[in-house]
Amino acid sequence: MEPQSGLPHCYRHPDVETGIRCTRCDKPICPQCMVSASVGFQCPDCVRNGSGTGHAPDANQPRTLAGGRIASDGRLVTKILIAINLALFIVVHTAGDRVLDELSLIGYAYSPQLGELVGVADGEWYRLLTSTFLHEEVAHFVFNMLGLWVIGGIVEPELGRIRYTALCLLSGLSGSALAYVIAPSNQPSLGASGIVFGLIGAWAVLTRRQRYDMRPVALFVALSLLLTFTRPGISWEAHIGGLVGGALVTYGLLHAPRDRRNLVQYGACGLVLLIDLVMVLVRSAVLT
Repeated sequence: MEPQSGLPHCYRHPDVETGIRCTRCDKPICPQCMVSASVGFQCPDCVRNGSGTGHAPDANQPRTLAGGRIASDGRLVTKILIAINLALFIVVHTAGDRVLDELSLIGYAYSPQLGELVGVADGEWYRLLTSTFLHEEVAHFVFNMLGLWVIGGIVEPELGRIRYTALCLLSGLSGSALAYVIAPSNQPSLGASGIVFGLIGAWAVLTRRQRYDMRPVALFVALSLLLTFTRPGISWEAHIGGLVGGALVTYGLLHAPRDRRNLVQYGACGLVLLIDLVMVLVRSAVLT
């Protein structure tokens, strides 16, 4: 246990001690939450309610831990992702297996249903992303959507919509890329597990960054990995790829220095994207 200094704790980050208070409502605020005003600093709540700091409107916009804008609906992107998954789930069960054959992740194989060679190695790169929104079994769909809703609801408000969207897309792509590289080329794969595990990795990095108790997160990660490697029919490659990709992206988003935040964050996302692209290119060259 660390000794207590007697300082108050930030009202938005209870584990962070601070000696700074909002000049308008007197609530304690940490450096991550404070917004410069004409005199002193104000909390995000007072800024959102229009305290009149004398700055441009954009300067008054409260920011998330990663520098994004705080939105009134902290789950908007999560809701959109769930809606896309639900729409495709309905299409799969109404249009038949042809949708699965055309959108699921497969490396390089002959499809009897389509009567041709298909796969990422055949130039169908879109499968790397479309497969991450595709489900066939009800239990698989429900489990992934539950994870997306719960963990996404934790991560999205702390990153902001744009950064959170980048995290989800790169996590899904990283999971698909690793599955493409390691799994047999004729083995189909689908599901939002790569995105969900990317959010799990993001949650772990976020918890560490906020100096919260890591034990519940570590236990959840351990149980998730245990299920990954013990249940049959699981694409462990997509899980591990999403987990690592999501953790790397989130680390870059949360630890970027404020004076170079955009450069470092774009660079972190670009680096993960580059790694995924190199993996896909190398695997495609081997298969063709």
